[in-house]
Amino acid sequence: MDQGIHMVDMMRLFAGEFVEVKSFISNQFWKHEVEDNAYALMKTSTGVVAMLHSSATQWRHRFQLEITLSQGQIILDGILSGSKSYGAETLTVVYSEDDESGNPREETKSFDEDPSWKDEVFDFADSILLQKVVEGGTSSDAFKTMQLVYQIYCSDKDWRVRYGLSEAVSTKE
Repeated sequence: MDQGIHMVDMMRLFAGEFVEVKSFISNQFWKHEVEDNAYALMKTSTGVVAMLHSSATQWRHRFQLEITLSQGQIILDGILSGSKSYGAETLTVVYSEDDESGNPREETKSFDEDPSWKDEVFDFADSILLQKVVEGGTSSDAFKTMQLVYQIYCSDKDWRVRYGLSEAVSTKE
C-alpha cells in the first residue's frame, strides 16, 4: 500500500529475486479492504534476507531502506514528496571500522531536490529518439515487483483465504 510497492521494487533492485516469502498482512486498524500493515520476511536463492514493514498506521510517515553489507551500511531515509510528510531525504553511510565502541563513523548527505522524474523522462525520450533498449524500470521489472507483492499477500494464509488468492503466481510476462 502507498509507498510499500516502491520499497519492494528497491529491495528487488538491491537484493535480487526473492524465492522464499513469509508474511503477515493486517487491516485490523482501519478495517478497509486493503492492508493497514504488511510485514514480510524474504530470502533470495543466494541467501540474502530482507525484511519489510509497510504501514498505514504509523502517525509519522516513514520511508527507510537499510542495506547492511560486510564493510558497512547504507541507510536511505525520507522522500522529497509534495506533501513533505516523509521527512527530509538523506543518505547515510556507516563505516565498519575496528572501533568496538558501538559508535561507528557515519556520513550523512541531505538532498534538497529530486531529479528522478526528470531523469526518467529524459532517459525514456533518449530510448525512443536514439532507439536504445530501456535497461532499468522496464515493464518486466514492474511485473516482477507486482508478482512479489502478490506472493507477500499469498504468504499470509488468512489473507489468502479471505480474498480467495491462489498461491500459484504466473511467470508469464
